[in-house]
Amino acid sequence: MPVKRKTPSSKKRDGQAVAHPKTAPKPKAAPKPKAAPSLKTVVLDALDDMKALDVKFLDVRGLTDIADFMVIASGTSDRHVRSVAQRVVEKAKVAGFRPHGIEGQQDGDWVLIDLNEMIIHVMLPRVRDFYGLEKLWDMTVTKRAARA
Repeated sequence: MPVKRKTPSSKKRDGQAVAHPKTAPKPKAAPKPKAAPSLKTVVLDALDDMKALDVKFLDVRGLTDIADFMVIASGTSDRHVRSVAQRVVEKAKVAGFRPHGIEGQQDGDWVLIDLNEMIIHVMLPRVRDFYGLEKLWDMTVTKRAARA
């Protein structure tokens, strides 16, 4: 017959079990709150989720006062353009970024989403080629210095 041994944690004082100091459960540290994702991360993840094509992220600070960043992406069809834009809006709202405005959802050739510090253009490739927004707004450091 096995012998039952008393462990230090099973001692009783006044009818209540008392834990041994070495075996007492340690208090768990409070979980660290996750840092809120940046607007850039939210937008680029949403574009990637919907398989947007040829995504360009442009820093337009110093070129315009309307936004700090501009994102240009393409869709394969008008339905794809609308779906991509809708996903960006949904993900931005969930992350706490409310759009100022959304234009072009009816036609689906070019949808513009104004998220205050960032403007997102989702376009069909032919519309994107016609307007050439990258050429207008893509000002690398060398181009900025040459322009000044």
